[in-house]
Amino acid sequence: MKLNTKQTFFIGLAFMSICAFWQLYDQMIPLMLEQTFQLNATLIGVIMSFDNILALFMLPLFGTLSDKIDTRLGRRTPFILIGTLLAVLFMIMIPIAANMKSIGFFIIALALTLIAMQSYRSPAVALMPDLTPKSLLSKANAIINLMGAIGGMVALILISLLVPEGVVNYLPLFISLAAIMLASVTLLLITVKEKKAALKSIKDESIIHEHKKMPKDVKRSLFFLLFSIAFWFMGYNAVTTAFSRYAAAIWDKGAGSSATLMLIATAAATIAYLPIGQLSARFGRKRMIQFGIILLGFGFLAGGLFTELSPLAYLIFACVGIAWASINVNSYPMVVAMASEGDTGKYTGIYYTFSMSAQIITPILSGFFIDLIGYEALFPYAFICTLLAFMTFMKVAHGDEKPSAKKGIEVFEEADA
Repeated sequence: MKLNTKQTFFIGLAFMSICAFWQLYDQMIPLMLEQTFQLNATLIGVIMSFDNILALFMLPLFGTLSDKIDTRLGRRTPFILIGTLLAVLFMIMIPIAANMKSIGFFIIALALTLIAMQSYRSPAVALMPDLTPKSLLSKANAIINLMGAIGGMVALILISLLVPEGVVNYLPLFISLAAIMLASVTLLLITVKEKKAALKSIKDESIIHEHKKMPKDVKRSLFFLLFSIAFWFMGYNAVTTAFSRYAAAIWDKGAGSSATLMLIATAAATIAYLPIGQLSARFGRKRMIQFGIILLGFGFLAGGLFTELSPLAYLIFACVGIAWASINVNSYPMVVAMASEGDTGKYTGIYYTFSMSAQIITPILSGFFIDLIGYEALFPYAFICTLLAFMTFMKVAHGDEKPSAKKGIEVFEEADA
């Protein structure tokens, strides 16, 4: 069975637009809060945590809702369409509020934007496994992750072009990104007819999108997988959140050096997505995640040994990026592979609940150890989290798509298909 690469690319447009928005959000909202409204770091941190808090209950809720509806456009498309339109409308209000210097209007516009974005994130992500055979989920997810990386880069390019030094009017930037989001989702609606594609998927795989009770042994595997997801996100996010401060405290280096290392990790992950998708089809999802966890642990262990910035650190961070790609490409497919076809949205939401919870907990927990011991605690903390992820992941026995050689008449049957 061959992956419909073209269809997967167009499905990925929704995820691309989502990632473009979050890149803009992470880069610009703290800056606007600080420079326009002169808020302190604590208040900025509280406001910036809204999205993760909303995600904890909104992603499972809207994922489950999209499982249960059935419209002329399909199950996921209505959420993607309405969510994008609302998000675009509300996000344009954010720079208008900044220009007016109205903090109340700004917070309302930001809150409405975040609610709109969270309302269609799970349905947008669940669309891929809905229309993809389970044996090809890792290959498809590699393309989706690549599209997400492109979305992030698009946002960064827009920021660099439309927000030169000293500019305080952010409206052109937000309008430009809103136009890209609308164009992406419009192209998705034109090219991917969810209802028709879902019917073809059902016919090709002889499946019915129904809700089935998860067997106890599969539920046990899912339990350990979700905790593994939480642990490796705790380790990775601790480093990405605190690394600029670590580089300043331990290496006496500025933001430029830390940003370069993180860029190398991101670039390595982006380059690795598609090859890892191919390798996962050959060796299986579980083996590739195990490889990723081991390489990630090695990267964190080695990273903590440098007392100053060394050229070898660039190689270590490239390994971290490849490791993270190997984990990311395969972890979400393993979750939805355990779910019945009628519950993809629900388990997509659960996946994000655990990953988001980890990203809420780890800055606080890692910050505690940094305050207690010093920045030397950062990489050991990340390594211990990765070790815990490896231990829990060893208990996962389902969700893999083990490669198997065709034998006898199966070869000729596939050739005639």
